[in-house]
Amino acid sequence: MTKKIYLTRHGQTDYNKIGVVQGSGIDSDLNELGRAQGSAFFNAYGNVAFDKVYVSGLKRTHQSVANFLEKPIPHEKLADLNEISWGNREGMAVDKEGDAYYHNMLKSWQQGLTDLAIEGGENPEQVAIRMRNALKHILSKSEEETILICMHGRAMRVMLTVMLNYPLNCMDLFEHHNLCLYELTYTGSMFSVDRYCDISHLSGLTV
Repeated sequence: MTKKIYLTRHGQTDYNKIGVVQGSGIDSDLNELGRAQGSAFFNAYGNVAFDKVYVSGLKRTHQSVANFLEKPIPHEKLADLNEISWGNREGMAVDKEGDAYYHNMLKSWQQGLTDLAIEGGENPEQVAIRMRNALKHILSKSEEETILICMHGRAMRVMLTVMLNYPLNCMDLFEHHNLCLYELTYTGSMFSVDRYCDISHLSGLTV
């Protein structure tokens, strides 16, 4: 059972642009650039014969692949693909104090303390459980061989550690940009990365 998976992050929102934390609790729309990124992605990959499109429960993922959803391709919304909950930091601009708090948390995670969560939010281990559930569901569909998944930055990093069997504290090895692409092959027993954080389709746009 070989599968080809195109894993992408949603396009830019105004929250991304001004540095406000979104997480799973902020259901924001794409801005003008985000919509242009979605169009550019479709122009590059609209001819791929996808068997299924998966999106999270948040509308910024739906809007990012809207052109694919308008085609006669089956699609499914999986809340397990939602972004990490950043708790009481969601909707807040990252000031100097908040930035220090955020980076200290990231450093803790990199040191292996992945059971720590931002106050009121999820920790990476909880997100990993969601990602495993989503991936198990996706891989169970043997008839779906070429798959597009649109999700979120931190959740994508966790998903890639799950797919590639990396330690969770290595998640920041996986860079991301709005509407970047990771292309992976699943052999039936393991994943390999064919394309890493590719943004060549966004040439000419500010990312």
